[in-house]
Amino acid sequence: MTTTFPEPRAAYIHVPFCAHRCGYCDFTLVAGKDHLIGEYLNALDRELQTLQTPREIDTLFLGGGTPTHLSTSELQRLLVLLSRWFILAPGYEFSVEANPAGFDDDKIKLLTHHGVNRVSLGAQAFDLQTLRLLERDHIAETIVDAATRVRRRIANFSLDLIFGVPHQTLAAWRETLRRSIELQPAHISTYGLTYEKGTAFWSRRHHGVVNPLTDDVERAMYAAAMDELPAAGFDQYELSNFARPGGCCRHNRVYWAGGPYFGFGPGAARYIGGRRETNHRSVTTWLHRVFTGRSPIGEAEQLAPEDRAREALVLGLRRAEGVSRRDFLKLTGYVLDDLATPAIRRHVATGLLEDTETGIRLTHKGKFFADSVIIDFL
Repeated sequence: MTTTFPEPRAAYIHVPFCAHRCGYCDFTLVAGKDHLIGEYLNALDRELQTLQTPREIDTLFLGGGTPTHLSTSELQRLLVLLSRWFILAPGYEFSVEANPAGFDDDKIKLLTHHGVNRVSLGAQAFDLQTLRLLERDHIAETIVDAATRVRRRIANFSLDLIFGVPHQTLAAWRETLRRSIELQPAHISTYGLTYEKGTAFWSRRHHGVVNPLTDDVERAMYAAAMDELPAAGFDQYELSNFARPGGCCRHNRVYWAGGPYFGFGPGAARYIGGRRETNHRSVTTWLHRVFTGRSPIGEAEQLAPEDRAREALVLGLRRAEGVSRRDFLKLTGYVLDDLATPAIRRHVATGLLEDTETGIRLTHKGKFFADSVIIDFL
């Protein structure tokens, strides 16, 4: 089977600096090492030179870490660097993740000057107990202030929220949803807390210092989001993501559609020509490799055609519209039913999956058990 791979029209840049590593976080980042920012920017410059020529893209995403942890001058240098290598196509989306604390007007003005038109604020919660347990460095008033100032210049902003936090009540979660809606964002993400191995939270759970909420309470919280956000005008377009009309994150949709994308920085992933690559997660290892002219890639895998197809199926099931039989054939060269008929029949029978003849998608009930459904298609 001969496959022609399109050139990426999306790029992700990882900025690995934070003021503090929260106990639940397993992302690639360093805290308290701002002296490495200059070296990081030099190394990123070198890594971007592997593009050889500037590339036109539709979406650009700066994630972290906390990109806005950089000083105004460091952020300016980063944005100028990116403008040399990426040409933003008409109708582009340029997203930046930001922490409510320290996100001042000078940084907001700088972002807009360089074309940023979408900001994702890491709010996580509005009640003080949950924020403290999550080790966040802001309070509810900080979120409100940051969102208000962002909205004056960038109407397309998102709030990231976390539910299922130990001691968090359903009432507190509903209040977080209510206060988030009041701020009139274009987009809201709701993530269930996970205990990733290697994090402080995983260790505390392992030693009985913290206890997860029951499955019933977590499901009630997820159900509250699926009820209250659509009632306020937010469509659930992906398992964890809700948006007002026109507010979907186009960059993330590239991932879920199985499309190609560039990735630069420590821990950044890329998908080009059917090959998945992930840079070294250690910031210092990534720096050393780039400066010594060695590849920064820590992991790589050339996916076989069927593996690509199954991955596209799994990612597609995360979307509200599910997987179209026609689009799946066009993208992968595989007939959906040839690849997955037993799993489709099994989950349709249990009411977790709906077969619309033109495609398949998770039912409302299926969204609560998405992981167990999705893994059956691998």
